[in-house]
Amino acid sequence: MSNTIPEKDTELCKSSIIHDEVVAKVREGMLEKEQFEKLSVFFKAISDETRIKILYSLSISKMCVCDLAALLGMTVSAISHQLRVLRAAELVKTEKQGKVVYYMLSDEHVNTVFGNAIEHIME
Repeated sequence: MSNTIPEKDTELCKSSIIHDEVVAKVREGMLEKEQFEKLSVFFKAISDETRIKILYSLSISKMCVCDLAALLGMTVSAISHQLRVLRAAELVKTEKQGKVVYYMLSDEHVNTVFGNAIEHIME
């Protein structure tokens, strides 16, 4: 299959806009620059397999760094680094109980997005 665009299609695209109403509708619904930047940070944060494992674990139960490290067979330092990335992306939050800091998904939105992604790959 060729990756080239048929000549008739390139001729069509030489005009400014083919479907004015479609372009107008999409333009009206576009996010602000800052929102696209946040969305990019979100997808970058979940693009790492270790962070996905952490998110999956936290979708089941809140956990401390030591337990996550034991579960995933990694060092506490490595898990802490990944948790910093997830916190910066606002995907996880903390709760301190005594001397122990527990990590959990930041809100139900994260749980829903993660659950939908799992459901999608299981189809």
